[in-house]
Amino acid sequence: MILKAVRDNKLQSFGIVLGFLLIVTLFIYFICYLMDLGVYSIIIAVIFSSTASIISYYNCDKMVLAMNGARPANEEQDKQLNYILEGLCLASGLPKPKLYIIDDPSPNAFATGRNPEHAVICFTTGILEKMDKYELEGVMGHELSHIKNYDILLSTVISVFAGFVVMLSDFAIRYGFRRRRSNDNDSSILDLVILVVGLVFIVLAPIFTKLIELAISRKREFLADANSVEFTRNPQGLISALKKLQGDDSSMKNISKATAHMYINEPDKKQREKTDIFSTHPPISERIARLEHIN
Repeated sequence: MILKAVRDNKLQSFGIVLGFLLIVTLFIYFICYLMDLGVYSIIIAVIFSSTASIISYYNCDKMVLAMNGARPANEEQDKQLNYILEGLCLASGLPKPKLYIIDDPSPNAFATGRNPEHAVICFTTGILEKMDKYELEGVMGHELSHIKNYDILLSTVISVFAGFVVMLSDFAIRYGFRRRRSNDNDSSILDLVILVVGLVFIVLAPIFTKLIELAISRKREFLADANSVEFTRNPQGLISALKKLQGDDSSMKNISKATAHMYINEPDKKQREKTDIFSTHPPISERIARLEHIN
């Protein structure tokens, strides 16, 4: 069952990345149209989205680490974490990812990168202080699952693209519409229709991208939990870790909304209390219940 879910996961990742690329291309096209760039709009849109995709693919891990203020782990100070990672890499058949640390007392962790050969796992100092070896193994197994299932590529690229969409929509609404409005007297009905469609798309695009981001995150957390148990052979380690996360009421100091969905637990306490469609994670109680039914 888990193997089938992993295969489906990879196929969905490929389809969603292509769909997201199309959304960004159309988004750029409408922005260019609002700025009266005419036939050059589609050319600029394709070039921009293609360039952004290439840059995001090869630098997504660096962007995410920079957004979250992460630093490389110290080989001596973080010796136990390195031992745990090496052991689970042997169990999972994965190459060893780079380890990074965020200096923050709130317990949390995430994985990023474009593939298992270029992956990074990041822990906060808070999770290292508050969890024992077996709990850290459970969390590490969860993050390694995201790497093995290529969740990291999808979540990281979507984070970068979502940032682009929000930034460009703000630019378009502030400047593009103002410039187009000055030429309304010379516009045809078709021009006006395209303008309206473009404005609607620009307003809704950030919402759609956020919903995709959140839905993907919630669905894949369950699979990562199950895979963690497969790697560690110890469901109690992750269950205990999730219970500690559930009981923690702290928020991270520097929260990047674009990467919140990548963490094992929502980094913002206020957002963590939400259980609606805009929640980045499924309820921890539900995750624990599923783990308790794994034999």
